[in-house]
Amino acid sequence: MLPDLLLPFADQYQIFNLFRYITFRTGGATMTALMLSLFFGPAFIRWLKSRQAEGQPIRRDGPAEHLLTKAGTPTMGGLLILGSFVIATLLWVPWGNGYLWPVLMVVLIFGLIGAADDWLKLTRKSSAGLSGRAKLALQTLAALFATLILIQLSPDGLRYGVALPFVKDALLYLGLFYVPFAIFVMVGASNAVNLTDGLDGLAIVPVMIVAACFALIAYLSGNSNFSSYLQIHYVPGTGELATLCGALIGAGLGFLWFNAPPARVFMGDTGSLALGGALGAVSVATRHELVLAIAGGLFVLETVSVVLQVASFKLTGRRIFLMAPLHHHFEKKGWAEPTIVIRFWIISVILALVSLSTLKLR
Repeated sequence: MLPDLLLPFADQYQIFNLFRYITFRTGGATMTALMLSLFFGPAFIRWLKSRQAEGQPIRRDGPAEHLLTKAGTPTMGGLLILGSFVIATLLWVPWGNGYLWPVLMVVLIFGLIGAADDWLKLTRKSSAGLSGRAKLALQTLAALFATLILIQLSPDGLRYGVALPFVKDALLYLGLFYVPFAIFVMVGASNAVNLTDGLDGLAIVPVMIVAACFALIAYLSGNSNFSSYLQIHYVPGTGELATLCGALIGAGLGFLWFNAPPARVFMGDTGSLALGGALGAVSVATRHELVLAIAGGLFVLETVSVVLQVASFKLTGRRIFLMAPLHHHFEKKGWAEPTIVIRFWIISVILALVSLSTLKLR
């Protein structure tokens, strides 16, 4: 909105020329989202506590210490993230950019699905909310609609193709199979972040790390000079998604202030489903879906641990891990929560660096 309002006056007031630059707007969005979340966070948490007498329901089959250390902590803190993120994004991204709206749509709808799930858990005083099938069906419908829009926005040569990391100008053409692939990326990323969100600060920092990677990827992919030099596919208009990623980072930093151990608030499915959906949608828009699997490898690892655990138990009656997702396995082994969280952050940083290396190693 600010670029749309102020750029017409750039000839009269030179300072408004700053709004032409994506880098400036990305910084502005980051700081705006951060300040909003820090300013409104304390009052919002107090409001959540007044509405959630017993806090987020704790899994009875989870680590026993969670019943003592996490009981009474309010959930749905993802609303703080989403509010700060959406306001900052709408302020700093030009509204005429076509990629803005399908990505925001995915974030908001996935967030609403998560909010409904969290609300049912609270009202039922149980860790069971929306059924898995209901959540997947609603997410799939939203992702389908967003995918169709993103395909139409893409250049003709990229509409049904997937870029291959480490291979210059290579494109795996999927035809109409690209549609279910893109849906899988968005829904899969959303639920992978959701599975990772089990310890204080565990999910939000890797989300910000991946968002930072995709802020750079979006900026480079949307710039014809940089994309040509790096031999990555040029996707006009996606540079503005760097500003959106900046808003996501700022909102995440503000939330981390209150989610750092011991957490004063949990993001809940409201936040985790929306944040994962955002990362998935940006990766589809920039045609770097496979790079997301590398940068977000921690989320993939957590998801695979659940899949393997369920498959092993159903087929053999035996468990591979002491508990899934993977972070609970290490809790059961006696690792302290901060140790698990910080080591998982380190893994996320390493994977992010590997993913960024794909931009040059082509």
